[in-house]
Amino acid sequence: VLGLGSYQTAWTMLHRFRRAMVRPGRDKLKGLVEVDETYLSITDRKSPATPAGRKSSTTKVLMVMAVEIVEPKGFGRIRLRRIDRDSASHVIPFVQEVIEPGAQVRTDGSAAYRALGKLGYTHQRTVMLGSGVPAHVSMAGVHRVASLVQRWVLGTHHGSVQPDHLDAYLDEFVFRFNRRTSSSRGMLFYRLLQQAVVTPPVTYGDVVSKNTGERQSDTITG
Repeated sequence: VLGLGSYQTAWTMLHRFRRAMVRPGRDKLKGLVEVDETYLSITDRKSPATPAGRKSSTTKVLMVMAVEIVEPKGFGRIRLRRIDRDSASHVIPFVQEVIEPGAQVRTDGSAAYRALGKLGYTHQRTVMLGSGVPAHVSMAGVHRVASLVQRWVLGTHHGSVQPDHLDAYLDEFVFRFNRRTSSSRGMLFYRLLQQAVVTPPVTYGDVVSKNTGERQSDTITG
């Protein structure tokens, strides 16, 4: 229908749209915001062949999440990002970038978040161990979003997302989730096209430049 000449062209076009899904200067999350990390299971198709001849294996990638909580049981906007470690040097910059100062930030008991109170946030630590309250109850927002992201990666993309491209897919999920209640799907696509026009161009070489010799192993569904 679109007249695309190759899989490579379609794959690159999808990555162009994903880059356009992040609006520069977008509003930060506010109010009560839950923050936590989780591991995503994805399929690494660049790994060595297994004894059975398959060229893929499951790997786990760390992701940090921020979820606006709308009382009593609702969720607002979200932000997601891949990180290398669940340390303060990785999670604190994420919080500062995506959450408005003065917001109430709810986390687990991890020491990585201890500095939040000194950075202009109201920090609510929820210690899970010995509390008697299941984590999916005391931190319902991030647990719900983590489940939805994992289901989306495994269902829509069959788990086939290269680690170096994960942030682009997370941007797509954020774009979809934050507009889940929109009554005008056509307008959403129109706004995306508007943003794509002002987004710097990207080529296939740009997308794969981090991995010499990499090819389009990510699925193009979704």
